[in-house]
Amino acid sequence: MTELRIQADPRPLILVTVGTDHHPFDRLIDWIDAYAEQHPGIRVLVQHGATRAPSIAEGIAFLEREWLDSAMRRATAVVTHGGPATITEVRRHGRLPISVARDPELGEHVDDHQLRFVARLDEAGMIRSCASSQQLWATLDKALKQPDDFVLGETEGERPDVVRRAGSLIDLLVTAERGPVDRPLPPPAEHTEMPDVTVVVPTRDRPELLRRTLRAIAVQDYPGRIVTLVVYDHDEPDHSLAEDGGDRPVRVVTNTHSPGLAGARNTGVLAAETDLVAFCDDDDTWLPSKLRRQVEVLLAEPETEIVCCGIRVAYEATEADRILERTTITFADLLRSRLTELHPSTFVIRRDAMVHGCGTVSEEIPGSYGEDYELLLRLARRAAIRNVPEVGVRVLWHPRSHFTGRWQTISTALRWLLTEYPEFRLVRAGYARVAGQIAFAEAAAGRRRAALAWAAATLRARPREPRAYLALAVACGVSPNAVLRALHLRGKGV
Repeated sequence: MTELRIQADPRPLILVTVGTDHHPFDRLIDWIDAYAEQHPGIRVLVQHGATRAPSIAEGIAFLEREWLDSAMRRATAVVTHGGPATITEVRRHGRLPISVARDPELGEHVDDHQLRFVARLDEAGMIRSCASSQQLWATLDKALKQPDDFVLGETEGERPDVVRRAGSLIDLLVTAERGPVDRPLPPPAEHTEMPDVTVVVPTRDRPELLRRTLRAIAVQDYPGRIVTLVVYDHDEPDHSLAEDGGDRPVRVVTNTHSPGLAGARNTGVLAAETDLVAFCDDDDTWLPSKLRRQVEVLLAEPETEIVCCGIRVAYEATEADRILERTTITFADLLRSRLTELHPSTFVIRRDAMVHGCGTVSEEIPGSYGEDYELLLRLARRAAIRNVPEVGVRVLWHPRSHFTGRWQTISTALRWLLTEYPEFRLVRAGYARVAGQIAFAEAAAGRRRAALAWAAATLRARPREPRAYLALAVACGVSPNAVLRALHLRGKGV
């Protein structure tokens, strides 16, 4: 009957939902009652949960899922508390949420995470936040006069909802002061049988470095079988590298996907016949125990889909260890920081997590720049990334690196990343980091006006972001290569 009343009533509908939290939210009920009294021609329906029922608006403690869905689709405006799940549902039904966050100082919640979460979403344009009765009433008036402004566009309704993805940030917002949650790795254990692993090695015009990489894979102290797939991209394959038989076979194949690093990786992943797949770039070398320790973690934790490890950065005559002491990394952590220690040559992944899970390496990223980071973001949405805090790979930084000097490709790819992951707007440090990288790339490419615009955007998000100042220095004539060399000598990059 409620379903029929919702659909049949011709009056504009304002739906208010306060969720199921046991804390009272009388403040919002009072604001809504006052609005309903002044607008008798508007139907105001309140799902009030454990809070007292409204005296003027219609009230129902709990709405069954199908009725709530129908009301959201029918409503001209939907008012919510600041809970991520409720906001997600409203956006999923194509409505821009009007949110009033619960305030712990008024006894409406246990902490202030709703206040901070709603503030971030409002800043990102994902909701309309109201902190006073006057602000709420004015927003409702606008929704009734200009309802199209509170309906999400067709593109937003069809793609995976931004707020559903952003909901994973709630842990970051709540626990920021306490620091990230970590958990220890399982202790090393003896296994009578270790699974086969396929190592995908994309390569292009680096035969000497490639042979060194293959030798390091062959001498792993891993007791299981390691199949190496050398994927040639934009290069004539060297079939003399192929080795048959034994527990360290090498196969040589040609990239059958889109040209570039992403297509080459996918060629190898899809050709693999093992449950576990590892990546190694053709200019990097594995340390002997690298693979064994990571696979031990995967065997002990069936829910884990990817394990990384630390790196040793080699540049000119210097070497610097980059070890992430964390053992557990979340999606929110990766939005906040790239965590360079999680290098693609350290990845050991369950193949099924990519092929039948989050998808293979993105071939849409311009020039394949940052494809490893984007893959980490998608994997981290599914399950936490695990990391062995030990150096397992020697990573070579050198002038023949594929992206050296490709500043326009780098800028375009990073702008693609910000478009594809609007959640960056919820994490100022993460947004500033990427925007600062774009500013630096634009400056290095000689596009001074674009560099200044991106540097300004960086500083608005985070005034202390050093990449903005590096970009400004390059825009004023400092050599980008000199800046990069100074950073690389310290084992760092832009």
